[in-house]
Amino acid sequence: MSPRTLAGLQAAGRLAIGASLVVAPQLLGGAWVGSAADRRSGQVLAIGLGARDVALAVGTLQALGARQGATAWLRAGIAADLADLVSTFRARDELSPPAVPATVAIAGGSVLLGAYLQAALD
Repeated sequence: MSPRTLAGLQAAGRLAIGASLVVAPQLLGGAWVGSAADRRSGQVLAIGLGARDVALAVGTLQALGARQGATAWLRAGIAADLADLVSTFRARDELSPPAVPATVAIAGGSVLLGAYLQAALD
């Protein structure tokens, strides 16, 4: 599979997760931050995070379609995913047990894939 195709699939996954957080923040957000996602105050952050991922995905997909500028969007995604990893690690004692390994798998995997893709597409 080509790096361009992989980047498109990564963006599609980011779009799906982001849209899910915007539309139903308590569902996906709850798996990450627990009962905080049941309250409006917790949903504010989940919706903002979801919108961030939607914007990163749309920007990446547009850049891939134009065949220019995708690496900047991939780097922005890496930065966002690293922030998710660091903030999850810092709050690990207050999160549900599956939240940390799930975040490491999803965000960590996305960081590694993004690093490969931005180098391959340069």
